[in-house]
Amino acid sequence: MHLYEDLFAIDRSSKLVDGIKKHLIVLNVQNRRHGVQARRGDGTFGEIVPGQPPIIDPGFVVARGTIATVEIGVEVKILAKAMIKQIDRVITDLCNQVAQFRKHGDNPICIGIVGINQADRYVSWEADRSYPTTGRDGYLHPIQEAAEANRRLRDLAAPAFDEFLMLPYKASNEPPYPFEWLDFTETTKDYASVLTRISSKYQRRP
Repeated sequence: MHLYEDLFAIDRSSKLVDGIKKHLIVLNVQNRRHGVQARRGDGTFGEIVPGQPPIIDPGFVVARGTIATVEIGVEVKILAKAMIKQIDRVITDLCNQVAQFRKHGDNPICIGIVGINQADRYVSWEADRSYPTTGRDGYLHPIQEAAEANRRLRDLAAPAFDEFLMLPYKASNEPPYPFEWLDFTETTKDYASVLTRISSKYQRRP
């Protein structure tokens, strides 16, 4: 929801801003197109079905509703630990979602967002049992796998998308559950740049 709020806030596409103000384009309330069988994405945005009332949430500018088309599709993945073990599945899921966004002739702007943990330690939980990383084979710390995960995503997943944003962060999943961006300034610039390019692409849509 906040990505679309931010696209409105930077005001770089008059076509997008006008459509949002008039509630002609909305965030999909169900993450699927009415009448189209396709795997849902994490955040789809498109033309509202005529006659359907938009849902306006307090504090938000972008309305929600049932959409007939996908104009922007977002897929998000978060990698926290054991990244290389699951990287092939993550890449396949990302690329397959692009095909789902484009089903039935839509030509959406497809956006991939992946968070990659850079912490030097991580603990996963199963009920009351904890499983800390050790730094040895099979239990590598996130920082030991992050660079390779990043490389594979850049090479194998990013080309399928119109925009692909990597979000490097640090989180250990241990009390008091600290979280921080690896480089807040660079992450802010990367995000702002992606928003600007999405706006430009939307403005050029026929």
